[in-house]
Amino acid sequence: MSSLSQALWVLLLGSLLGLELIGKVPPTLHTPLMSGANAISGITVLASLTLIAQADGNGALLMLGGLSLGFALFNVIGGFLVTDRMLAMFGGRKTKGAS
Repeated sequence: MSSLSQALWVLLLGSLLGLELIGKVPPTLHTPLMSGANAISGITVLASLTLIAQADGNGALLMLGGLSLGFALFNVIGGFLVTDRMLAMFGGRKTKGAS
């Protein structure tokens, strides 16, 4: 079995396992789960920056690193915005003129 087909099998099985696990998470735990996903995406940001730094002008590696950096940053920023919005729902209502 070639390494590409092995990688595709790992991707497929990991995706199915992730869907199965995330589908069983109760709604009260979605915010901590999102925080964990943001941490993993932060690691992906570091890995893609390392790939870009060590590409040595290889166009394919630069493109792959840039693409992974873009997706990881999109996930991190979006996750923080959604988490901030969810946490704001639990804060009290602000009244006008209150000090």
